[in-house]
Formats: sequence, C-alpha cells, structure tokens
Amino acid sequence: MRRAIELAYQGPAAGPNPRVGCVILAADDGGPRRILGEGYHRGAGTPHAEVDALRDARERASLSNGNPLRGATAIVTLEPCSHTGRTGPCTEALAAAGIREVIYAVDDPNPEAAGGATYLRDRDIRVESGVGREEAFEVVRVWATSLRLGRPFVTLKLATTLDGKIAAEDGTSQWITSSAAREHAHRTRSEVGAILVGTGTVLSDDPSLTARDPDGTAFPQQPLRVALGHRQVPMDARMRGNEDEFLHLATRDPAEALAALADREIRHVLVEGGASVAAAFLKVGLVDELHTYLAPMILGSGKSAVDPFGIETLTDAERWHTEEVRRLGQDTFIRAVKLPAQPSTTKHPGA
Repeated sequence: MRRAIELAYQGPAAGPNPRVGCVILAADDGGPRRILGEGYHRGAGTPHAEVDALRDARERASLSNGNPLRGATAIVTLEPCSHTGRTGPCTEALAAAGIREVIYAVDDPNPEAAGGATYLRDRDIRVESGVGREEAFEVVRVWATSLRLGRPFVTLKLATTLDGKIAAEDGTSQWITSSAAREHAHRTRSEVGAILVGTGTVLSDDPSLTARDPDGTAFPQQPLRVALGHRQVPMDARMRGNEDEFLHLATRDPAEALAALADREIRHVLVEGGASVAAAFLKVGLVDELHTYLAPMILGSGKSAVDPFGIETLTDAERWHTEEVRRLGQDTFIRAVKLPAQPSTTKHPGA
C-alpha cells in the first residue's frame, strides 16, 4: 500500500478527480509476491489508476510472453469506482482481467462512484478495505472534504511578522518572508485549482499570482487566477496574463464566489488576501485550513493580516488546531485546521 500511495502522489493535485495509485501483485504461490504492474491517475479524462496499472502489467507480461493477471491482487489507495464517467468503471476492468483480490485503503465518498466493493464481491472477488487508510486519506483529504461540503476546499494563506503585520506603515511589504518561505508558497500554488485575491490587492500590489520555481520558471500546473470584488481589474494587470487562466468575480460574497468556482470543477482554492478578503471568508466560516508563514520580525504598526470581523472577546476567538510546524529558512510555517465551535460562556445580565 505504501508504494500505491507514492504512486498516487505523482498525479495532479489540482483537478476535479482524486489522486489514486494502484499496484498489481502476482498470484500468491507461496513465495514473495512479485509486482506485475503499477499505475496512477493522471487527471480527468485519463485512465484511472487501476486501468493504468493493468496496462502496465500487460506491457510487462508481453515482454516475457506470459499472462499473469489471472488470480492477481490489486492494491489501490481508493475504492475502485463502479460508474461510467469520462472513463469506464474500474471494477469491470479488474474483473475482466481476472483479478481475484482487491485491497484498498479508503472508501469512495462519492455517491456516484461508490459501490465498487459490492460489485467486486458479487463477482466472487475477495475485497479487503481500510488497509493504510489514515496515510492514504491524506492523499485525497482536500478532494474528499470538497465533495462532502459541496464547495471548493479553502486554504487561507497569511505571511506575517511576529506581531501579525503584512506591511509596514508606509505600505512596503516585499519581502517580509524569506526566499525559502516563498518557494514553499509557490509550490502550494501549483497544487491548487484557483488562487484568489481581492481587487484591492490587485490594484495596490499588481501580483502575477503564478506558481514559479526560485529561478522564475513557471510550474507546468498553473492555478486559475481569481479577482474578487466590484472594482475593475485593469487590462494591463499582471494577473490577467493568459486570459484563459483569469477570472473576475464581481461580488464580495465568499459563498457566491465558491459556488462559481465549483461550477468550474475547482476543488481547492488558495485565498491570499488581502486583509478584508481574509476577514470575509473567516467571518462566514468558509476557511478550512490556514497556512501561516511567520517571519522573525517586529513592525509595531502597519497593516494587519486580517481585518476585524466581529470578535470582541477572547471567549469568541477562532480556535484552530496545529497540524504541522516546519522551519523554512529563518521563518516558521504553521498549517492549522479549524476546531469545532465552542459554546460561548459569556455571562449576560439577568442570566
């Protein structure tokens, strides 16, 4: 299963489909299980991981003039699908190939694709689920959460000084964080379907919002660049770039924006600012994950990372759980997820 997970991570992180990996093992003859084929899903419209692994196994077998698939075992990170979408059902391909056992990690949460395990069992194929589930679920966590919520998964990025500032009093902000932190942030950009900023940020900073290597080379996978707000985006704004990868949403409503992006099959949105946009998403509970880059710097005054959004007492503070802490040069990266809301203990007169 660990190898299948490694293969899954080779697939594109951005896109409507989950990343899935598959390994085909030779039939158990009492000795070490030989790998017959490997595969992973390369994106919407391409063969699913199981079909890719079966193809690989057949190509390897043709070189040795053998046909070892009958009685083999398929190890898959996600339950094989049983529906016809852009491609055919994986379950049918596995059964037709003579696979006798399927071991998978995560049940498919998509009601349109679920039921693969039942299909296989009905055809006398042994099925075992839950093997390596925790590690494999991390591969599809964003996709599965988006599916459950019915909207894109939202990551809010904050790059601040130790006292929470994103710019000095005179507006200067380049660069608060280190090159190592910026490199990490650019790699994250390459793994999301869309990156969103407010029109205020567009007008003040003119960001390009592309995903680039430290030498300036663009990543093959580029996010949709989204401007949120009623103000016009100048025709020469850098974020326009290739117009096919630019979208202006003339609204201030985060839910409306996410609905529009969901219509485009966007599963993961990276919100990069500014402070008013960050506050708008936080206020309505539409942030699923925080990526915070802390630079060892104090400004004392200047622009805060998040505008006020209605919290007046510590009891009502947003509570987050730290999932990851990483050193990036002199900076610190913190990944946090939202904790369930706690009941207020504020005392009211006469209570």
